[in-house]
Amino acid sequence: MTLVDASPLVALALRSDPDHARCVQTAMRLQRPFLTTWAAITEAMYLLHRQVGWPAQDQVWALIERGDLQLGDLSPASTMLARELMQRYRDLPMDLADATLVALAEERGLRRIFTLDGAFYVYRLNNGLVLNVIP
Repeated sequence: MTLVDASPLVALALRSDPDHARCVQTAMRLQRPFLTTWAAITEAMYLLHRQVGWPAQDQVWALIERGDLQLGDLSPASTMLARELMQRYRDLPMDLADATLVALAEERGLRRIFTLDGAFYVYRLNNGLVLNVIP
């Protein structure tokens, strides 16, 4: 399963986004469903609202409705891990959406993330491994 960050969700929903074509091509070759967190969805919805509004937000809802995008709940331990991650990477800084995605990767043993955020090249899992950033 592939984790997905807010940035590709925004690019997929906005044809005017400079990364739209690249994200569409990437999404087509990856197996679904994708997995994300409420924090990442919230970030995407906020950015889409500011740029276009409801039509773009509705495209993200459609991904969820079709089952192409699933929302992963964090356990209480992973929620606390997200806090620890934000503290560890506070100089970057790490935002809540990124922290929840890394914590979910830890919890579920996932290594692949679909993101345009270069910070994911810096983040490390507890075993020292890096996430496989796509595209």
